[in-house]
Amino acid sequence: MLLDHFDYEKLLVPLNLFYDLHTGGPRRPIFHDVAATRPELLELDRNFSAIREEVLNVLPERASIPRYHELDAMQTYISGTVDKDRDWKVFPLNLMGVKPKGFADRCPRTVAILDTIPGLFEAFFSILEGGKSIPAHEGPYRGYLRYHLGLVVPEENPPSIRLKDQVYTWKEGESILFDDSWDHEVYNSCTQDRVILIVDIRRPMPQPFDAVNRAAQAIMKPIYGGQIARKLATMTPPATDGDAPAMAEEKQTDDKEKASEELAKKLPDQADPVQEWGQREATGKAPATAGHSAHGDKKPDAPE
Repeated sequence: MLLDHFDYEKLLVPLNLFYDLHTGGPRRPIFHDVAATRPELLELDRNFSAIREEVLNVLPERASIPRYHELDAMQTYISGTVDKDRDWKVFPLNLMGVKPKGFADRCPRTVAILDTIPGLFEAFFSILEGGKSIPAHEGPYRGYLRYHLGLVVPEENPPSIRLKDQVYTWKEGESILFDDSWDHEVYNSCTQDRVILIVDIRRPMPQPFDAVNRAAQAIMKPIYGGQIARKLATMTPPATDGDAPAMAEEKQTDDKEKASEELAKKLPDQADPVQEWGQREATGKAPATAGHSAHGDKKPDAPE
């Protein structure tokens, strides 16, 4: 389609200059207080544990989760040029009102909360592989603010983001709201994955700026949202919830068979190892969340 080859960012340059009459242009703030600016986002903070559980359930199928530049070719520079042997993957939840089938339905609780937030541009889980950094760049549009909620953050040598002249290190259960049209980059030398929820939400502005911003969002919906939705339609989504139990059961059966064979070799004169194994209860280790909690209505100290 023609829209697939349209560079929508060309529309944004004059809009940004117009918004700067309100935002302050080069004097506009980097960080914004979540509670004071967009308090609706705090519902995500309060549901940190449920959101984290949903993303942990889809991470085992990460092979079918697209890399950012596979989903949006305009992100090739920041996603596919630095640390090429490492991945920056995105799990889309809402793209200009489009909820990608096979993705959004895997995280019903998260999507339900997002549905209550007005002015949503897009929302996705950002999965950054250990050792994958993101080069310096600027977001294309000043009509939205970007929200981050830390979901899985390595305790040892956690990655951080530089925004203009300030640096923030992600923490599980902690959120920030910022203007990503400022120059920013991600430093990441850890060995484990970092997972956050990213939400782009309409920037609160008085009239006539807000009316123009709403109109621009309506125009971008079929251009950007539709383009990404068509790209997703050609991809194989992660396994559904119905497939997951079958995969887990198959793996459990294989593990039992391997363990039985090993026991049979070690204990040839003992009782049937298959029967002995079957009498045991499988145990699993839940992801540790002790010591981390969403701050609810309390906003963490913003970097200064």
